[in-house]
Amino acid sequence: MKILVFNCGSSSIKFKLFLMPDEQVLAEGMIQRVGKEDAMASFKTPQCNFDINQAIADYPSGFAVIRDMLLDPKNGVISTLSEINACGHRVVHGGEDFSGSMPINDELESGIKSVFELAPLHNPPNLTGIQEAQHMFGAIPQIACFDTAFHQSIPEIAYRYALPEALYTDHRIRRYGFHGMSHRFVARKAAKMLGRHKYVVNLITCHLGNGSSVAAIRDGHSVDTSMGLTPLEGLVMGTRSGDLDPGILFYLQRKGYDADSLDNLLNKESGLLGVSGSSNDVRDLELKADAGDEKAALALDIFAYRIKKYIGAYLAVLNRVDALVFTGGIGENGIAMRTRILADMDQLGIIVDETRNMIHAGISGEIQAPTSRIKIFIILTNEELAIARDTYSLSSQ
Repeated sequence: MKILVFNCGSSSIKFKLFLMPDEQVLAEGMIQRVGKEDAMASFKTPQCNFDINQAIADYPSGFAVIRDMLLDPKNGVISTLSEINACGHRVVHGGEDFSGSMPINDELESGIKSVFELAPLHNPPNLTGIQEAQHMFGAIPQIACFDTAFHQSIPEIAYRYALPEALYTDHRIRRYGFHGMSHRFVARKAAKMLGRHKYVVNLITCHLGNGSSVAAIRDGHSVDTSMGLTPLEGLVMGTRSGDLDPGILFYLQRKGYDADSLDNLLNKESGLLGVSGSSNDVRDLELKADAGDEKAALALDIFAYRIKKYIGAYLAVLNRVDALVFTGGIGENGIAMRTRILADMDQLGIIVDETRNMIHAGISGEIQAPTSRIKIFIILTNEELAIARDTYSLSSQ
């Protein structure tokens, strides 16, 4: 069965074609800068790898480019669109209505539209991608996989904010959490590494990248997570501030900032970039810090400190933790950053083995010392595969 997975952003379309249940990747690619003259399409198979630079005016044009690349006989992927058996789609926000991946119908599309205001940069292009795939592939199963779904098991004491109840009942203001496909994927992999059933493990999963979040997982279910109503809450990120005193917003408003400028400040000008004044990339900042850049070093320390605080908080929430999991671009590859985060946590039962930590750069495995009470796993996340698995399961029923 051939399943095509889509992840559509505000100006990009990522896609990956799987042969299921073998989980073999037949082709993958990305359209970048949709709507701009300098748009670019990339395409990769086990046999070829190339880029195309051309103007791609809109999503229909982007999907047409994807179709042509898949059908091009030189690429040897498919000879007709009818070979695609189902499509899976990443949808960032499912609100409170969707607690799992689901076949797409008119009711589900309306549900995705109903939370546009909660994810204005993500859900509209997610829905556009669904509609383009429906138009291109006709009456094959289309499956929506929600990034918030894994966190729907979070209890009310964790998802409610201490605000008047009407803000929750009338405006749906609560913690939703994100990166759910990634947190679920690595949690299931961690259970296998521990040799346990997926619903009998307690974990703290750290998805660290340009966007970062931590989740507390009890008996295989998410019970708390650092992101909230939006992906802005929680950890310091590449350009996002993470947690801050909300009074800062009122103070800045009195200084002349309006809603749009505050949104831009906290989402695009803060985080590692804001503190360092030079970069939102941990790798760049580590080089700068090693060369004596104090602002770069401070940005890295703040980033690590916030993660350490959340790990400590979730240790208290869970009481028993079987493993701490690092994933995402920084979590999987950031040897020095993992050392910063895990320093001086021995009294909490977390002790890293620096030799094993050095070995596991982009490689799944264990990096705890023999004396560590809690295991420390590096697990390479694969959100597209998680979507393909759900799509295969639901479209085979």
